[in-house]
Amino acid sequence: MSDSAPLPFKEIDVLGWHEQALCAQTDPEAFFPEKGGSTREAKRVCGSCDVKMECLEYALSNDERFGIWGGLSERERRRLKRAQAS
Repeated sequence: MSDSAPLPFKEIDVLGWHEQALCAQTDPEAFFPEKGGSTREAKRVCGSCDVKMECLEYALSNDERFGIWGGLSERERRRLKRAQAS
């Protein structure tokens, strides 16, 4: 395989998904709302994102504590991690 040939999606580096993420084309402030702020817009964007699961997996494995990742807030990710640990 030549160095310039595109790699199949599964062989792209771990963060390759972020280049396809819809949030990259959206106002980042929607994904990091002030405490008590609305998460509705970010979750709407995540709902139609093709790499939502990759994003969520990244956030869970890297213990992201702020923002909306994979359509879940920090609180929702903590609940999910606790449920997975049970």
